[in-house]
This record gives sequence, C-alpha cells and structure tokens, in this order.
Amino acid sequence: MISTLNKPRLIPLKIEKMSKECKEILKRLPGDALKGKYSPVNVLGILMYNPHTMERFLDYWVTSKQKMGFSMREQELVILRMAFHYKCNYVWKHHVPAAIEFGVTTGELESVREYPLPDGFNLREEALLVMTDHMILDRDLPDEIYNRYAPKLKDSELVDLVSLVSQYVLFTLMNNVLRVEVEPPLDEIVGL
Repeated sequence: MISTLNKPRLIPLKIEKMSKECKEILKRLPGDALKGKYSPVNVLGILMYNPHTMERFLDYWVTSKQKMGFSMREQELVILRMAFHYKCNYVWKHHVPAAIEFGVTTGELESVREYPLPDGFNLREEALLVMTDHMILDRDLPDEIYNRYAPKLKDSELVDLVSLVSQYVLFTLMNNVLRVEVEPPLDEIVGL
C-alpha cells in the first residue's frame, strides 16, 4: 500500500512558468472538471521537469481525449478503474469531479472501486472496464476475454483503449512513484 505519510519526492515547478504552447494545449481539455479549482497543477508541475516531452505528451493526451471513439463518460470510467487498480488517490480525486460532470453516478463510482466488477454497467462499459482489468492485472487480454468483449468495440476503439490505459499507467505511476500531493481543493473528494 502507498504511504500517505511520505513527502513528495520532487517539488512541482510553478505552472505559471509553463510554456505558452502547453497552456494552449490544456485549454482544449473537454469539460470543466480538470480546469480551474480542480486543475492537476502538481502533476503538471512535475511534468515540467522535462518541458520537451511534456508538450508532446500533453498534445497527445488532450488530442486523444477529444478524438477517441469513447464518450467522455466511458473514458472517465476507465480512468477511475486505472486509479483503483494502481491505488492512485491523485488520479482518483481529480477524475471523480470529471466523471460526475459526464454523468457517472455515486453508485457507479462505488462500483468502479470493486473487483471483480459488479453488475450495473451497460455491456459496452462492462467490456471497457473488464478489458482494463485484464490489461492491468494480466498485462494482456486472455483469449476468452478478448473474444467475449472485443466484438462490442470497433477495431479503432480497441487501439484507443490500449492507448487510454497506457496514458494512465504513466499518470498513476508518476503520481505514486514521485508521491505527488493532492491539491487542497480536492480534500473534499472521498479518496480510495
């Protein structure tokens, strides 16, 4: 279990010093929940340690959020499942408001925190969440799971799902390994 008593391993750089290009990319984030009060300033401040990769990653991340074949609700369910599996409070607390903004209910938030996944999601959401489980726990999709759930997605969405899971492997590990602190406005959000 990740210790919450340990101090951050890196101090986030001030996002006021973020490049103009990065700030423009972040303006394209869909919805409001990752902006303003709930902006992930600490992890952005950590990413700023390498501004060259940060700009390219942010562009990839934001473009993916806009262009994936998944609704924002579906993306947020997968992201929360990633946070659950990686025990990453930072990602969890930042994405609960986003999930709520895109229609995830309190009951569904509780269900995302259960393994194995309980009933209650539609077949497509179940496919995304169960496939995410296996990508994290098995680092693969067993044939049985692939054959059961892949037909519920387009081929391009299978690629999108691997991409989305991969992005949040980076975010969850970044936050856990470097012990990025959750910003005070998120204290009101129930953690994992």
